[in-house]
Amino acid sequence: MRPRTRTIAALFWLFLASAANAQTLLVGVAAPISGPSAILGKQIEAGTGLAADANGIELKTVDDACTADGGAVAAREFAAAKVNIVVGFLCTEAIEAAMPILKDAGIPVITIGVRTESLTDRRAKTGWPVYRLGPRGDDERNAIASALTHLWQNELFAIIDDGTIYGREIVETLRAAAEQAALKPVFVDTFRPQLDNQIGMIGRLKKAGATHVFAGGDGDDIAIMGRDAAQLQAGIVFAGGENLRTPPGDVPYAVGTLMIALPEWADVADPKVLAAFDAKK
Repeated sequence: MRPRTRTIAALFWLFLASAANAQTLLVGVAAPISGPSAILGKQIEAGTGLAADANGIELKTVDDACTADGGAVAAREFAAAKVNIVVGFLCTEAIEAAMPILKDAGIPVITIGVRTESLTDRRAKTGWPVYRLGPRGDDERNAIASALTHLWQNELFAIIDDGTIYGREIVETLRAAAEQAALKPVFVDTFRPQLDNQIGMIGRLKKAGATHVFAGGDGDDIAIMGRDAAQLQAGIVFAGGENLRTPPGDVPYAVGTLMIALPEWADVADPKVLAAFDAKK
């Protein structure tokens, strides 16, 4: 997947250039300061705060709570404050409730986390002035399909999923891309997630002759498959999407497991921006 994430600081530089004649740029920040996503909201506060301090920007931060009601309340506050632009939003429910209000107020929005494809696909129909910094929801699926049809074109590969919408959408995209590239998996199936072992699935994969397996599912399940494949000496390389980026669990990933995902921000960010975060601890 192409690394298209950008720092919020870079975003503010862009708007400083476009508002050079303005005395102060007032930026609305929509973030989940409360609720289960509050830890992410605090990160948005920290990033926007550093960018604002460095560039002479005034912020108005409002808690959208990652809910529809919270998004609508935040939008009305931004409209009343006459902010120049709004950044933030991590949840689809919040931004979809906010956009009609912000559209009527003539306030453009840049979401840093919402991946829902329809948000920007329907822009011509809705008239919503919304743009995104993060990837679209289908970017991950397309990146997986592109990468693996190239890497595994000469391999005996299998495609499995955990039955969730996330897993099914990814594997269907991969299957379609493989078919278009005249590649055929040796095995396709759905596995039962969150089991203590996946010996049965590994046995079927081994019998089918699969040497490479893409699993549309959680990291814990893929780690267990890697462990069980090693115990059965199946010689299988596993691959997954961003769901592999999880805190270490009881079972580590097998050596050679592939993850198709965006790089960690700290690995690609401007060193000066990282230094600013370090200075503020």
